[in-house]
Amino acid sequence: MPPEHGSPALDAPTPDSASRIHEAADDLFSRPVDAGHDDMTPIGVIEPSRALALADFSAPSVSTGERLVRLAYRFGLGPRVLNPFAKRTPPRLTATVANPLAGDPAAGTALRAGHFLIHGLKVPVADVAFSGPRLAPPMERMVHGFGWLPDLESCAARQQCTTIAERILATWLAANPRPDSTPAWDIGNVAHRLLNWLVHAPLILSMQDRKVRSRILHAIETTANWLDRNVGQAEDKLAEVAGWVAITATGVLLADGRARKLYGEAGLIRSLGDLVGDDGGVLSRSPLCQVEAIELLVRLKACYAAVRSEAPAQIDTILALLVPPLLAVLHGDGALSSWQGAHALSASRIAALIAASGVRTRPLRDARQWGYQRVAAQKSILLFDAAPTPVARHARDGCASTLAFEFSHGPERIIVNCGGGACAGGLIPVRLAQGLRATAAHSTLTIDDFNSTAVLINGKLGTGVSEVDIDRRTIHADAGAPGGTRLEASHNGYVSRYGLTHRRILLLRDNGTELRGEDFLIPGGRKAKRGTIGVALRFHLGPHIELAQGQDGLGVTLALPDGSLWQFRSARDPVSIEDSLWADGQGRPVATRQLVIAAKVPRSGETFSWLLKKMR
Repeated sequence: MPPEHGSPALDAPTPDSASRIHEAADDLFSRPVDAGHDDMTPIGVIEPSRALALADFSAPSVSTGERLVRLAYRFGLGPRVLNPFAKRTPPRLTATVANPLAGDPAAGTALRAGHFLIHGLKVPVADVAFSGPRLAPPMERMVHGFGWLPDLESCAARQQCTTIAERILATWLAANPRPDSTPAWDIGNVAHRLLNWLVHAPLILSMQDRKVRSRILHAIETTANWLDRNVGQAEDKLAEVAGWVAITATGVLLADGRARKLYGEAGLIRSLGDLVGDDGGVLSRSPLCQVEAIELLVRLKACYAAVRSEAPAQIDTILALLVPPLLAVLHGDGALSSWQGAHALSASRIAALIAASGVRTRPLRDARQWGYQRVAAQKSILLFDAAPTPVARHARDGCASTLAFEFSHGPERIIVNCGGGACAGGLIPVRLAQGLRATAAHSTLTIDDFNSTAVLINGKLGTGVSEVDIDRRTIHADAGAPGGTRLEASHNGYVSRYGLTHRRILLLRDNGTELRGEDFLIPGGRKAKRGTIGVALRFHLGPHIELAQGQDGLGVTLALPDGSLWQFRSARDPVSIEDSLWADGQGRPVATRQLVIAAKVPRSGETFSWLLKKMR
């Protein structure tokens, strides 16, 4: 049968390979996966987790005098009031920070040519509005947060970049002479702007004109003063953490900053306690937010190192909590998986961040509060979203992805989520990014194309999934089959509308070559008795996979770029091939395909079984 969508033809499976996959499928579908089966003895059953627990951190220990200084600063008594006889001096930076995290040289080169490069899209600097209405969030962080400074620094020698940096800074300062209600003065943007000015000060303070230097230093001081008073009004917890990081960094690097440093450290540790769960995952459940939190602390530690001072021990403790959950959502290629709007950040960027953090640890296999289950079997990695969606006050580019999964073998991604919901404004349009946050953009089950959790504008989420039960078991090997890991989870996102609970069971064998799955719709309540509904199971595929559909319509052969051959089979319902897309490491959309099992089923419930198996 010719392949769909013009994909290159594949050789049909040999009779032996075809019989093997049919035998495996028969074995799967003749032996239902249930908790009572002999090969599924529970080992270390995970208790159901329905909520994210907050981590609690105490402020750094200080002397009584320092506590009084911190309290006085909190109530607006600055260094001048605390020491009225001190000589008045203009604002001055006391050290130069060695940037611990390199930027993107390609983006820096584009900037030298007169363009901002954001997720694959070049935007002329001359066309950017440096004040006024909202831009797409990634562009706002680039323009108002000065996220382009590390990119510019990484692309060429400093003397070749200072003129560009000074010109853009002067344009921004002219467009934003004082704080107002525009996005330039959102707490998150102010915090990143101030921190980037401090870390990359040589790029913006290398001019010979003393008046210009004084103006920039004055802008740093006045921005820090404004942030001192307004950090508590941040738009979300991560923005508040960024604000406290910037305040602390200013106290570390600016002359007469001791009181501000003490004030900032206490606020930072407290705000981190509100951001991070007990297992180290940020409460937005976003890998991109996890990356940002680690980056902020790494840059803050570099500020302490610049003045030969030790950062509070709590910062190293929190970094040690933040890194293992991030490692847990990496695939075999070392790059990021696609959850809560994230795109597949490159392995090199992730590796550089982990190295800069100084944390040496293993991935967190079972992030109970953060919600991502990880199963590693030989060369295969299975990632499973088994937790409620983040609550509205924490969500940033939130997605309705409950019970979705990703699966990779070696460096090849086989089953993915689309990702890219956080990349709006680059090559992914804003309206498309909204769709990429939907349940249908993830490898899971949908009913009548409704989201399991309502997807709202501005990255927020509405009602839907509130409870997820998760059970993880180790399966012992027997004479007929190798051992494996079994994940079973259910959510209530469709109960209010349809009276149906979605339960998913995934079983990955220890050799990493067989992934078995069953999806159940379980009725409950009066709404689950009459009528039919449309159900679709979607399996979005990694890029550059060639497909050939089987003659019976129930199977599809997948040829991976590494030459391996996999077979996907459905037990009963036909499998169709549809177009899809995937956001790559730069946040650019890449055309790919998806396997879809679609059926009309009664509202009294149904079961769907499927198998993904490596043939060679």
